[in-house]
Amino acid sequence: MSRSLTIVARIKAKPGQENTLAAELAKLVPPTLLEAGCLQYDLHRDLEDPGNFLFFENWETKEQWLAHMESPQLLAYKAAADDLVDVFELFQMEKAD
Repeated sequence: MSRSLTIVARIKAKPGQENTLAAELAKLVPPTLLEAGCLQYDLHRDLEDPGNFLFFENWETKEQWLAHMESPQLLAYKAAADDLVDVFELFQMEKAD
């Protein structure tokens, strides 16, 4: 039995770009939730540092997540966010027993 894939992605805005980055990240949520294999796609914003964002995602398979990484909305985000992001960290995880 295969396990679902959990993705945790941390994105830190460049100074002064917090709200612009927030708007770009928010655009990703509705279309991604409609993608095959997307079980959860939650965007969070840090209460103490409004330039710090976290995506918490669950996917049925790694292959479906990889397809998401080439989706039109993510490719558009990558082009738009190039000058907005200071730090990007991505963790591929699975639920521990």
